[in-house]
Amino acid sequence: MVNKNIIKIRKKLDLLDNKFLDLIKKRTNLVNQVLKNKKYKNEIIDNKRIKIILKNIKNKSKNKKIDIKLTKRIWYSMIRAYIDYEFRNFKK
Repeated sequence: MVNKNIIKIRKKLDLLDNKFLDLIKKRTNLVNQVLKNKKYKNEIIDNKRIKIILKNIKNKSKNKKIDIKLTKRIWYSMIRAYIDYEFRNFKK
């Protein structure tokens, strides 16, 4: 038997995923702008900035009552993915 509530919720998730893709496109464009300003590959990984980002996400998650472990994992994965992206697209 098909659960109609689950189908409705999944449609909402699909719409939200489309919005995420739009945000990823915008974020990628900004990352490309930053990448154009980097002269050396060793500038790609900035551990100090990564620490600050993850700390901010932790605090914002706490304030918004979102599972901290979940958001930290999402952001860490995104950061690692963009680091990989930058290494693949570095052209100097």
